[in-house]
Amino acid sequence: MRTPLIVALAALGLSACGNSQGEAPAPSAAPPKVTPPPTTVVSAAPPPSASAAPAVAAPVRSTDVIKTKQCDLKVTPLHHATLLLRCDKLAIYVDPVHDASYVGLPKADMIFITDIHGDHMDPAGIEAIRQDATIFVAPPAVAEKLAPTVKSVTVLKNGDKKTLGAVGIEAIPMYNLVRGPKPTERFHDKGRGDGYVLTIGETRVYLSGDTECTPEMKALKNIDVAFVCMNLPYTMPPAEAAVCVNAFRPKVVYPYHDRGSDLVEFQKAITGKDVEVRIRDWYAP
Repeated sequence: MRTPLIVALAALGLSACGNSQGEAPAPSAAPPKVTPPPTTVVSAAPPPSASAAPAVAAPVRSTDVIKTKQCDLKVTPLHHATLLLRCDKLAIYVDPVHDASYVGLPKADMIFITDIHGDHMDPAGIEAIRQDATIFVAPPAVAEKLAPTVKSVTVLKNGDKKTLGAVGIEAIPMYNLVRGPKPTERFHDKGRGDGYVLTIGETRVYLSGDTECTPEMKALKNIDVAFVCMNLPYTMPPAEAAVCVNAFRPKVVYPYHDRGSDLVEFQKAITGKDVEVRIRDWYAP
């Protein structure tokens, strides 16, 4: 029997296939195309009745709307590596942490977790948005840690592919090539965490997770929207992130997980006009 969630997803008609960093100023020399955010505002919940406890106001959030054949794909930055993707009634959260505010946002239909570190796997963040029918997707190392509180997890190793309802999923390796706490150690070992390519209808969305510019990232094909990490010492500097973006050339790229990074450096290093850079504030209060 198909679960209510899978039925609902199929009904969409989609085929599977730290320092605060504000918006960076535009560079002076021939920058790549950077569009202002087409925003919708998530408003606060309606006023409570006189007898009810005061409601917590929802923060003002900017949500980009990306037109696709299947839906208006809504992209909402929430915090650091935490984001929300919505396609019609489908709500997909990535790396939900308690530092993000979820007031006024829907509960999760799907939650993707990339790694075991606390800025990606956070029980309090998960608890804030989960519901009984939430589908969890994670690498084995994360699934093991989720086991006490999450009964069912779709476990994907690097290279695995899976279709869940209307969403096609591919687990992409994410790891450090050279950076680590010691010369013989890496902050992120190959095989422990997953980046993801999500295919929603015909739209392909890449979520890098914590990684350096790896051969696997350079080899990506036909990516419509990419979220690419950058911060030192844990992942990579903006210029290195740009090397990978220039290799796989997504239509739209969001630098994220970018605390303390020079995003103008990233923006200037993107070559050509076919990659649209969207710089957003992932650390707004």
